[in-house]
Amino acid sequence: LEEITLKPVQDTGNILKQGYLEKRSREHSFFGSEWQKRWCVLNRKTFYYYANEKSKQPKGNFSIEHYSARLAFHLRKDSRKRCCFELICPGKRTYEFTAPSPAEAEDWVDQIQFLLKDLSSLTIPYDEDDEEEPYNDVDSSDSVHAASPNTTLNQAEPIIEMEEDDIYEVLPGEQ
Repeated sequence: LEEITLKPVQDTGNILKQGYLEKRSREHSFFGSEWQKRWCVLNRKTFYYYANEKSKQPKGNFSIEHYSARLAFHLRKDSRKRCCFELICPGKRTYEFTAPSPAEAEDWVDQIQFLLKDLSSLTIPYDEDDEEEPYNDVDSSDSVHAASPNTTLNQAEPIIEMEEDDIYEVLPGEQ
């Protein structure tokens, strides 16, 4: 099992975005609020949410891999409905958030989508047009079979020393 270690806000690594969001609780009680203010931190692979920005332990976290982010105006009926977004993944919990403003909600969605696109691609950008044959400095078994029948393999060749500036090959018998 891969465990995500709990980390204080300051130690979550490469922070791409952070700020206060309201997170919809999974089970809201009759007395408690359905939306709770949380300090949220997005790093390269994990979304953390804390009680506040000084908290040492996150209230929760999840790997954003395989999730998708989208604006979700249907989550609220009040004046803040245009500030809502959600993170969804088939077969996993959906996380619902309200940002301080519609622009901030869009920014969270954009950042998460950018990160997800980065995670789903190869680590190093790959362009198929630039594909080259792998370099092989050792004769492979295929080249042995491609040799002409008159070639003797492992034939001892005379070692001829050349001057450093001499770019021409000196053939045996021409010295």
